[in-house]
Amino acid sequence: MAAPEILLTEDQRLEFTQISQNISEYEIAKYYTFSPYDIGIINKHRRDYNRIGFAVQLALLRNPGWSFISINNISESVLNYISEQIQVSSKELALYAQRENTRLEHLQEIREIYGFTNYTDQHTKSLTQTLLPYAIENDNVINLMKLAINEIKTQKIILPGITTIEKVVSEVIAKADEEFIEIVNNSITSDQKFKLDMLINAQTEDTNTKLGWLKEDQGHSSPKAFAEVIERLELIRSLKLELNIAGLYPNRIRQLSRLGSKYEPFSLRRFEEKKRYAILALYLYELSQNLIDKAIEIHDRQINVLLSKGRKKQEELQKQNGKSLNEKIVHYIDIVAALIKARDEKLDPFKTLESVMTWSKFVESVEEAKNLARPVSYDYLDLLDSRYNQLPRYTPVLVKYLKFNSTNNASKPLIDAINILNDMNENGNRKVSEDAPTDFIANRWNKCLY
Repeated sequence: MAAPEILLTEDQRLEFTQISQNISEYEIAKYYTFSPYDIGIINKHRRDYNRIGFAVQLALLRNPGWSFISINNISESVLNYISEQIQVSSKELALYAQRENTRLEHLQEIREIYGFTNYTDQHTKSLTQTLLPYAIENDNVINLMKLAINEIKTQKIILPGITTIEKVVSEVIAKADEEFIEIVNNSITSDQKFKLDMLINAQTEDTNTKLGWLKEDQGHSSPKAFAEVIERLELIRSLKLELNIAGLYPNRIRQLSRLGSKYEPFSLRRFEEKKRYAILALYLYELSQNLIDKAIEIHDRQINVLLSKGRKKQEELQKQNGKSLNEKIVHYIDIVAALIKARDEKLDPFKTLESVMTWSKFVESVEEAKNLARPVSYDYLDLLDSRYNQLPRYTPVLVKYLKFNSTNNASKPLIDAINILNDMNENGNRKVSEDAPTDFIANRWNKCLY
């Protein structure tokens, strides 16, 4: 991940070294307003072109921080704002630009009066030390360039050439890479390094490496795929890697991790030892997180498939029993109509009912309706009894190898229930104890408990 010395495009350099033509009035006032003291210093100079030139030099050293000669094009709105403050036409600047000796004399004067200094090698050392902690967390070039420029300006140092700053940032990134790799390596024991090497070394030329096996796709969502995911997760856990990366920028971790996913095992063997171990360790760290996500995803899909089968079964029953259900609705209409007639005409309800349907037929129809009826909520969970056979094929592995924790006390009953299920699986028990927590179970599912 070593960075080249030249990090920026020409357009990016211009964004740093030039004043935007679209600079806002607020920014102009913020960066280019002179104090009464400044005005007094500026007005000590004879001739208008010297005053406008001195003022512009002072303004540019404050923002963007480079000297007059480094700025190719100054925004007209900025020039007008400066000229209005000192009551000198901005056109006078053209004459000032032709006087190199005068510019240098004024620059020296500004250094003496305002305490500006030139950039030196000593500043490179201190700048490197300042940037390094940031680069270890995040090696974003633009961000580091901004930090570097701001640090130099804060110390009232005249900014050097943009490529000089680029070179410093480049060296900082390279050094940060080394230190980042060192941080990761310090978390890896000799035994773990040996095991990491074993992951990328095939036993024979014809066999796949363990790392190659870890990278293999587990296929479609299924209990078999779930078992393969957990098998890979357990291999990674067996290494007992405890990486000291809590304070490191996630993007840094992902950068090295991506190298691990990108390169084949034989390519990883060519890396320098410390970098190889860092890449492997971080790749396995990220992979373990991804495998857990994959396991949860497979479980979610299995549950969704199960519920989908229940819904489909209910729809099939609806189609199969459509004619019978319609018949029962017709019976219901006839029976209710007969009862309404009996009440309105003060007739014997039973005789009126039997005029529509014999009593034996009525009883038979009720029994048939009971068999056809679905729950009032029209739920389909009762249809899952014979369809959940896939779940026991992998859920014992799920509760055993995936560790569930929560900072929310409301989740404690659920986690306790998971632990109880795991203990039951371990001990071969099939009956849930009566005092097992069930408060977390939704009312809809309560009827499924047994």
